[in-house]
Amino acid sequence: MMPTVTIVGAGLGGLTLARVLHLHGIAATIYEAEPSAQARTQGGMLDIHEADGQLALKTAGLFDAFRDLIHPGGEASRVLDSQGNVLLDQPDDGTGGRPEVLRGELRRVLLESLPEGAIRWGKKLTGVTALGGGRHELSFADGTTARTELLVGADGAWSKVRPLLSEAKPTYIGTGFIETYLYDADERHTATADAVGGGALFALALGKGIFAHREPDSVLHSYVALNRPEAWFSAIDFTDAGAAMTRIAAEFEGWAPALTALITDGATAPVLRMLHALPVGLRWERVPGVTLVGDAAHLAPPAGEGANLAMFDGAELGKAIAAHPADIEAALAAYEAAMFPRSESEAADAHEVLELCLGDRAPSALVDFLNGAIDRDADAIARS
Repeated sequence: MMPTVTIVGAGLGGLTLARVLHLHGIAATIYEAEPSAQARTQGGMLDIHEADGQLALKTAGLFDAFRDLIHPGGEASRVLDSQGNVLLDQPDDGTGGRPEVLRGELRRVLLESLPEGAIRWGKKLTGVTALGGGRHELSFADGTTARTELLVGADGAWSKVRPLLSEAKPTYIGTGFIETYLYDADERHTATADAVGGGALFALALGKGIFAHREPDSVLHSYVALNRPEAWFSAIDFTDAGAAMTRIAAEFEGWAPALTALITDGATAPVLRMLHALPVGLRWERVPGVTLVGDAAHLAPPAGEGANLAMFDGAELGKAIAAHPADIEAALAAYEAAMFPRSESEAADAHEVLELCLGDRAPSALVDFLNGAIDRDADAIARS
């Protein structure tokens, strides 16, 4: 008999898993801490790659719906120096294989593909207890509990499910991102809109950079990157938006005003996002009745692959379960055997990508990379 399937986390990985199981007639319940699908914004643009994200959406039967979400021109990339000089400009010619969509819209498509009642909202997981025989009991902040025979942690960087499998915890990697937005950019911030162009912008120097992307409706979404100790960021009061951005902007003194406007003219309060990662190549011994997908399994620096890997994990796990409905341990073992080397390779690449962007040869290292002078997958950074 097929055991009950419980997924913790309604992100892209967990939703893709539930969708693939649904297509195979296998019921799954997702427990999600957020009170509703509209509880918060879901981030900006995602580039969905042919080799993993798009394959996952095809497995989920949602590829046509995904194509309807594509943001035209979003695959364009340009690299600038600190003075705003364009060092590399790659237009979107429609052949890049990494079309851009809004994360929130992609999540909406996945949510709408699931049967009513598949997601239990407002269920913040506080602990998991092993009951033996592959069974587990989940405890939630609202005082309720649930039991399951197959538990999948799709609950991100600070997973409450991961401790069942590994003692590994994410560690700070020395880089912080500060998230900002400019609205009505083409009308109100013309020079900055021109600098960003039609897709992704990389303005880089040693230990610092500005990553920006054009979103629909003339929105510029930016991440200001700084290599600094945790204590440096802790000393900034981000509840005082003006003072915080003044302090951040001081680190970019002498940069072109069209670039620093992405910091100083932000339309929303700045949000600090400290970058953490799990050990590259993290693996665990098979534990009956439980596994992980996405960042819960292989958190790495942002390099354009995280969402794609999470969806691919979900699709591959769903296929494995459907192929072995009478032997779940065989399904989980097959999934993990393929997931471990795949995620190790991508995590190593992600660390290299961050070094190319903020290392001692920035921005020329990125230009060489995108031009193919560095002998690696020349699409990896452009898809970040």
